[in-house]
Amino acid sequence: MSPGPLDGKVALVTGASRGIGRATAIALAQAGADVAVGCSADSPTAASVAEEITGLGRRAVVLAADLADAAAAEALVERTIAGLGGIDIVVNNAGITRDGLAVRMSDADWQHVIAVDLSAAFVICRAALRPMLRKRYGRILNVSSVSGVIGNAGQVNYAAAKAGLIGLTKSLAREVATRNITVNAVAPGFIETDMTTTLPDSARAAAVQQVPMGRMGTADEVAACICFLASPQASYVTGHVLHVDGGLGA
Repeated sequence: MSPGPLDGKVALVTGASRGIGRATAIALAQAGADVAVGCSADSPTAASVAEEITGLGRRAVVLAADLADAAAAEALVERTIAGLGGIDIVVNNAGITRDGLAVRMSDADWQHVIAVDLSAAFVICRAALRPMLRKRYGRILNVSSVSGVIGNAGQVNYAAAKAGLIGLTKSLAREVATRNITVNAVAPGFIETDMTTTLPDSARAAAVQQVPMGRMGTADEVAACICFLASPQASYVTGHVLHVDGGLGA
């Protein structure tokens, strides 16, 4: 395969076995990167993602971890370096939902979502920054959500975690900008993924009705934006939150 804009780079993508993560892992490989496919221990599809990446002529490793365990999340960085020889790009995409009205939400549902969707991203960023600072190069992309921008009833835990990612992105961008490390976020809206296919038709219709473009987005559309922010073309973009939501947050 001919060299791409990310040729020679190594990327870690969490939640890469399906949805936005899978599309991102493939897009980064198409752009030339070798990819660590982060996934849950019981993922039935991570191996096929890795096979698709190697089919593109890039290297891939599958790294299973429970992101609710901070030590396991942080270890993904060293495992990426051990498996692929370095780390240049981090995409913190993994996320879970435990929806419910705040008045009925359990402490466990609050803490689990915060642990996976926010705390894991922080410890991965912290670990990845050490090698990135040494080589004075890095690209960190955090996948937030329109829920973290405008809120969503029944998702106080998820919205808080995704809003936290935006604060993390902006603050970290200021800390490391002088070392040629950019930190950006994307905030997807209603995207066709496994998470949304389980919604009742009435809920899907109501969601689409709120979107000015009148449709759901695709995982590939989000992945393209992440790829751009990881590319040399975005070298002067940092601390930015790119909305990929069909105008929902406008």
